[in-house]
Amino acid sequence: MTPFTQEERTIIADAITHAESKTSGEIVVVAAGASDGYRSFVVLWAALIALAVPLPLILATNWPVEYIYLLQLAVFFLAALLFQWEPVRFALVPKPVGRARAHQRVVEQFLAQNLHTTRGRTGVLIYVSFAERFAEVIADDGIYRKVRPSVWEEVIAELTGHLARGTRTQGFVKAIEMCGEILAEHFPPGHADEDELPNHLIVLDMYGGA
Repeated sequence: MTPFTQEERTIIADAITHAESKTSGEIVVVAAGASDGYRSFVVLWAALIALAVPLPLILATNWPVEYIYLLQLAVFFLAALLFQWEPVRFALVPKPVGRARAHQRVVEQFLAQNLHTTRGRTGVLIYVSFAERFAEVIADDGIYRKVRPSVWEEVIAELTGHLARGTRTQGFVKAIEMCGEILAEHFPPGHADEDELPNHLIVLDMYGGA
């Protein structure tokens, strides 16, 4: 994930502030480089490749078993070293596994960012994980009682479209605006609204650190 510039962060923060000015709801935006390190897949694929080494050598050569074993070890360590490179490592992860891990991180972030503690349970989380090419919008119970799930799918489609085109800042801004319009329709601002959650972009590394 290319680091966000200060200008990008300011644009996104301003979009959150503007959207929340029209509603009593809260919008939190989280961007992650990856939702998991997937280190276990490095070992798994390196082991599978190394396990395929002995049989053809046994059938086609007269090498001593000790040589074959040493070559097998060498293949395992070289493969494990190669698979540490992030583009290769993430490519080894099956898409369903990546999406499941990313969704798990969404739920964790919903709780970690205290979206479940807002008055009226009107918090919305916009989450993007770049390594998995994954985006999700998750809302609290108070919103789900009034807003049908397909509405959030439209927000995700808009956001992922921008991410695919490389216009991530515009994608975040558009998603924030759409969430703000949805919240404003069902949860207009009250007389004593308080900004309960941070309005800035929260950026996580692949291990979940901010």
